[in-house]
Amino acid sequence: MENIKDIDAAALVQEALDARNNAYVPYSHYAVGAALLTEDGEIFSGCNIENASYGATNCAERTAFFRAVSQGKRKFRAIAIAGGMEGEKPVEYAYPCGICRQVMREFCKDDFIIIVAKSAEDFQEYRLEEILPFGFGGESIR
Repeated sequence: MENIKDIDAAALVQEALDARNNAYVPYSHYAVGAALLTEDGEIFSGCNIENASYGATNCAERTAFFRAVSQGKRKFRAIAIAGGMEGEKPVEYAYPCGICRQVMREFCKDDFIIIVAKSAEDFQEYRLEEILPFGFGGESIR
């Protein structure tokens, strides 16, 4: 089982906070950044990208996952997520939406670490199995 002590959580959170600066959020003005840590130590960041057709919007977490997967990565250890109103520091924890949790379930084991953060000093850690109990995965359709 993965251990948060083996991960520099504060550095991963800082990457997520930095990724927020690239968010394209002209409609909600809610900027989210994510930093995804691969099993081999590489970090892929992502931000949310809105669209006038809201269904075409992509979350920061999925942006990070899709960037990593498109580069051939398939094994992940942790993700840090930070979100809040554009131009302001986060004041609440930004949890992944249901679609993002399902994408995590596609590529990660139950002990995958999800870090939600307000700052590099103020964050909470969860396991995927905690935020997506009874998850539906590929083994369910085989």
